[in-house]
Amino acid sequence: MQKDKKKNHFEFIALMASLMSIVALSIDALLPAIPDIGKTIGNQDSTDLQQLITMIFLGFGIGQLILGPLSDSFGRKPIMYIGFSIFIMASFVCIFSTSLEWMLVGRILQGIGLSAPRTICISIIRDSHRGNYMARMMSFVTAFFILVPVIAPALGQFILNHFNWEYIFFTQLFFAVVVTIWFWKRQPETLHPEYKIPFNKHVFINGFSELIRYKEALVFTVLSGFITGSFMVYLSSAQHVFIDQYKIGDNFPYVFAGLAISIGVSTLLNGTLVVRFGMRRLALTSLAAFSVISSTYVALFWNTSNPSIFILVLFLGAQFFTLGFLFGNLRAIAMEPIGHIAGIGAALTGFISTIVAIPIATFIGGFMTDSALPLFMGFATCGTLALLIFLFMKRHRLYRKFNLKWS
Repeated sequence: MQKDKKKNHFEFIALMASLMSIVALSIDALLPAIPDIGKTIGNQDSTDLQQLITMIFLGFGIGQLILGPLSDSFGRKPIMYIGFSIFIMASFVCIFSTSLEWMLVGRILQGIGLSAPRTICISIIRDSHRGNYMARMMSFVTAFFILVPVIAPALGQFILNHFNWEYIFFTQLFFAVVVTIWFWKRQPETLHPEYKIPFNKHVFINGFSELIRYKEALVFTVLSGFITGSFMVYLSSAQHVFIDQYKIGDNFPYVFAGLAISIGVSTLLNGTLVVRFGMRRLALTSLAAFSVISSTYVALFWNTSNPSIFILVLFLGAQFFTLGFLFGNLRAIAMEPIGHIAGIGAALTGFISTIVAIPIATFIGGFMTDSALPLFMGFATCGTLALLIFLFMKRHRLYRKFNLKWS
């Protein structure tokens, strides 16, 4: 019995990670193909082509607002199927695009479709787990999820070497269908009938009204947006930095994979340590390290040319190691007070986080022309601001507990 339970536990983690991995595959496998896509659609401006990455995040934000609440009303599974149907349609829009505008439409629609696994997986985890154990589960799921960025650029490069860039989208479609069938066969519905919320025009207003009652949920959603926004700059500009600035050519997928491993290792460690030390302590410590590392890079290389590739990768590796302790914990802290509205809560927090992140990524990305310095300036600014807000919230939390204890 214990063995079966452990097996089911592992399959649940693997399934949730696989569902979310389609998101990573849709982003990271495309990175090596960005110049080829630019040639096909007649636009080779690196700043414009960064939108192929950032616009899928815009789709995530929009889709979460629609599909998240629907999952609270009609169940997690039916809405997951709708999301993947939108993703399949959007992928064909991308495949047959002949202009940047149509390609961006397809990427936004892909994001809307993929918002289903991105949001509903969090809702399913929140349906089944609470507190530090929820953070632990999210860490293990994220650790599996990180394996995709490790192999996705290499997969994209392999496809480019033997086929056209369109086959990257066909590969995404194949994996999406396989994972959807797995989800259909093996994952039971986690939303109990008595917790279903009737869908009506007031669901967003009521959900947002409930969300803003919990200041901690709202604040940590914004903090998650700061960190996500600065990381989106890396995702959208990695190909430009490593290939155009550092001229590493076909070695790009391997450098990208090595940095992804750094996030994966720390995420896996977080899943082990979070129950012992708590998600708030780990998040605060990592946020401080995130700010110090990026600020050190800015101080060392201000008004200078790019350092060697070894130094850049060393700093990025250290920077990304802290992210493994931030992504899952910040989201878990935000979701903890709003478990009673898990679906609309995940949708609203995801949307707010995305709306915060995209302007940050777009603004900083515009400076990523001939140096990696703007990337670290973005890390330092977003990290320091998030750290100061976190410390303020911690002080407020302790003050409130002290007053409750002695009142």
